[in-house]
Amino acid sequence: MKLTDQVVKTFQVAKVFRENSDKINSLDFSENGETLISSSDDDQIVIYDCQNGTPKRTLNSKKYGVDLIRYTHGANQAIHSSTKVDDTVRYLSLHDNKYIRYFPGHTKKVVTISMSPLDDTFLTGSLDKTIRLWDLKSQNCQGLMHLPGRPVAGFDPEGLIFAAGINSEMVKLYDLRSFDKGPFATFKLPQDKDCDWTGLKFSPDGKMILISTNGQVIRLIDAFEGKPLQTFMGHTNNKGIPLETSFSPDSQFVFSGSTDCKIHCWHAETGSKIAVMEGGHSGPIACVQFNPKLMMMSSSCSNMTFWLPNID
Repeated sequence: MKLTDQVVKTFQVAKVFRENSDKINSLDFSENGETLISSSDDDQIVIYDCQNGTPKRTLNSKKYGVDLIRYTHGANQAIHSSTKVDDTVRYLSLHDNKYIRYFPGHTKKVVTISMSPLDDTFLTGSLDKTIRLWDLKSQNCQGLMHLPGRPVAGFDPEGLIFAAGINSEMVKLYDLRSFDKGPFATFKLPQDKDCDWTGLKFSPDGKMILISTNGQVIRLIDAFEGKPLQTFMGHTNNKGIPLETSFSPDSQFVFSGSTDCKIHCWHAETGSKIAVMEGGHSGPIACVQFNPKLMMMSSSCSNMTFWLPNID
């Protein structure tokens, strides 16, 4: 089934899960789209079965807390940031709930984690104004960049370059093989004075970069020349919280949560709003992602909601 404007407009709540007692702070689909992993401020990691629409397992991370959870390439491992003790990133074996490795180094809260789509490389960015590059096989940092402000960062879909958004006004592109030589491209944008950039994602086709904020604006720029393509607005964020924005797998649509308990969807190419979806949420929707393989979407407040198209 092809994703069209008409199909997007039919999306409705299929399942609502109430496994958590506090806000779900991040979620990530497995590469094959079969499972979804989430982390919450209640220190729980919940794994869902996307094909059957059921919770599969719950793990606890009471000692260190858990945020920014990401699957590695194995469906049985994940990495996550800590909310307690220190700002170490942790590599977790999910089948026995044991830590494989710790990645120490950041001295303030980690605000971005991106797993390479290609291999065991991942990057982390922190309020300590650094981005660090890591390899899952070693606890030693493979690369360190000092920046003039809070970073957001992400890999491109081929895992050859990564983009860093700095100080809510600049995007720098780095070649992974020679990042120590500095960025090969820098795009300067009008600084967002009323909000901070809180997320950065390449589109699945690699042609665009989506920048999410803790304010009322979402920016879409060209990934090659940095020229602004769209500014998405009309969703509400009156709480100053980071709201995740995501692409559909075909890069056609952009979805965002909002503090009004609704999901807003725009057409990436035209910037026009396609749909506003509601249901399943009682608080701000901080996370929203489209499944990479199945025709479904998930969003979260303290509830986890699965969305499916209603096509007769």
